[in-house]
Amino acid sequence: MVAEATADCYNESEKTTGFYTMIDEHLDLPCEVVIGGAPMTLERIKVTEDDTIEAVCASGRHRQNTSVLELKFVAPLPAGYEWVEAYRLWKNTPAGQA
Repeated sequence: MVAEATADCYNESEKTTGFYTMIDEHLDLPCEVVIGGAPMTLERIKVTEDDTIEAVCASGRHRQNTSVLELKFVAPLPAGYEWVEAYRLWKNTPAGQA
């Protein structure tokens, strides 16, 4: 999955965009997640100017943006969650080893 998301990418920014594209295309939204122990609904994802893939979550009127790396998915797992897991693996792998 890492190779698929980062194919034809020349730098870290392009690789992040590749993962964003795969997550955006495959993750079934909205879905239930937990952030810091609080249940929330993941409504959408976006890429920030500093190349972070960010989750836009809600709980009632409360809105919270956080890195998708902070998400814990709730069963039943949504279709496409594995793209977030592949991104997590890529981000946590030392440079040159992924």
